[in-house]
Amino acid sequence: MQTNFTPAQLTDPQVAESEKILRKCVHCGFCTATCPTYVTLGNELDSPRGRIYLIKDMLENGRPADTEVVTHIDRCLSCLACVTTCPSGVDYMHLVDHARAHIEKTYKRPFMNRLVRAILAAVLPYPDRFRLALKLSSAGRPFAGLLRRTPALKPFAAMLALAPRRIPPASAYAVPASHPAVGEKRGRVAILTGCAQPVLDPGINEATISLLTRFGLEVVVPEGEVCCGSLVHHMGREEQALASARANVDVWTREIDRGGLDAIIITASGCGTTIKDYGHMLRLDAAYAEKAARVSSLAKDITEYLVLLELPAQMPKGITVAYHSACSMQHGQKITMAPKQLLKAAGFNVRDPSEGHLCCGSAGTYNILQSDISDALKARKVKNLEATKPHVIATGNIGCMMQIATGTAVPIVHTVQLLDWAYGGDVTEKLKGLPLA
Repeated sequence: MQTNFTPAQLTDPQVAESEKILRKCVHCGFCTATCPTYVTLGNELDSPRGRIYLIKDMLENGRPADTEVVTHIDRCLSCLACVTTCPSGVDYMHLVDHARAHIEKTYKRPFMNRLVRAILAAVLPYPDRFRLALKLSSAGRPFAGLLRRTPALKPFAAMLALAPRRIPPASAYAVPASHPAVGEKRGRVAILTGCAQPVLDPGINEATISLLTRFGLEVVVPEGEVCCGSLVHHMGREEQALASARANVDVWTREIDRGGLDAIIITASGCGTTIKDYGHMLRLDAAYAEKAARVSSLAKDITEYLVLLELPAQMPKGITVAYHSACSMQHGQKITMAPKQLLKAAGFNVRDPSEGHLCCGSAGTYNILQSDISDALKARKVKNLEATKPHVIATGNIGCMMQIATGTAVPIVHTVQLLDWAYGGDVTEKLKGLPLA
């Protein structure tokens, strides 16, 4: 794609990077076939190619974002299916990140939209606040219908629909501590506690720590860790995201210096995609660039790391698992085979749903801010998952778990929860109805 940025514009490193990305696009349109919003809406401006044109026009002309640009960028899930499909290697992820930051700086959203986004940014990344918000959600449920009928209030209705009616008690495993290896020690890893996940399903990290320690790993839950920054990063709140990144880089660097780390284990693939990008996000920060790159190199999804441990093969269990590959797993981190290999080796019958490349519609805060599109994608995803006739659905991202669970009666668990049980761990509540469980 031909670009026309001025030399003065290209002195801005963010603009210079976006210009290089734009020049790689050859207008081929392969991305449209795998873009969930284009497949759903059929609007060229709701495809990666259409958004690239809008971003190019906005940045080249050095103008503030307008309503048209914001509408179509906001509809982007950042699922990155287009990146997987693109034959030219267009780095759409960093281009749309730049566009969102530009929107946040130059566009004044309607009041209710600003309020909703401010609430999400002030609550979701903080476990105590999030837990309180979920407890208060029961008081709002009687008004869900009214909220749903009022466009400006629709995001609050979406929040209520997603909020679980039962909140698990806080887990002792979320408290900073070091969990020793069982038997001979094979290594030392840190685990990301997370922000929403330990509130919604603390059993995920419990299963992870249980499994890793049983196979000889010391697992450290570091003190001072905060939200990875993913949620606010995708809302264009770049300074808030970078502050979280710096805080976590400091925490993990301290653990590296204290006793060494073989890996930083992440059990939410959305967080993993962002943490693996810390090196890029902080590349212009002289005080953090090198440390952030080191942290990113150590970040590993739990399944990515478990493959290295060569867990023993198990006898067949007679349980069919539909594996949902989260977008942040398959497109963001390019991890496609490891989770399925682990589940098969553990004795599960693994099935791939049709249209596995398409997003379930969760995408961080997307199912709140763009609930209509999200609901359409969820219905499509659930139909394809249920068509495999599974006993259980497995995935590697808490957002996908919560999203899909609102559309099906089939139990959905994190991949590591199945693996922990298969290798001698406790049976989680969701698995108790399965055959042989």
